[in-house]
Amino acid sequence: MRNELIERTKRFGIDCWKFCFKVPKSREYNAFVNQLIRSSSSVGANYRASQRAKSTSDFINKLKIVEEEVDESVHWLEVFEEILSEHSDEILKLQKEGKELLAITVASINTAKRNNLK
Repeated sequence: MRNELIERTKRFGIDCWKFCFKVPKSREYNAFVNQLIRSSSSVGANYRASQRAKSTSDFINKLKIVEEEVDESVHWLEVFEEILSEHSDEILKLQKEGKELLAITVASINTAKRNNLK
């Protein structure tokens, strides 16, 4: 599960970044693009930081940051879906991946709580 989560967090961030380069650049979209890039690009880095945690509570706290960032990325993808019909297939794919990643992250947090990893 750990390797799958590492791979998916990397892929999600990279795919969001690639998507942002395809979005029409204008003042109207720049704020959305920046928010999505900010939230999705830090997902992988914060997940890697969680793997270096020294205690269960530190691990859980760092994973919660990842959870919030994935949730924020999915939110911005939903905003894009409302305003960009030409990229709808790609947005839906990223949303699906983001929601699955969010579910795996939540499961990892709950497993750590149950096992009380040291």
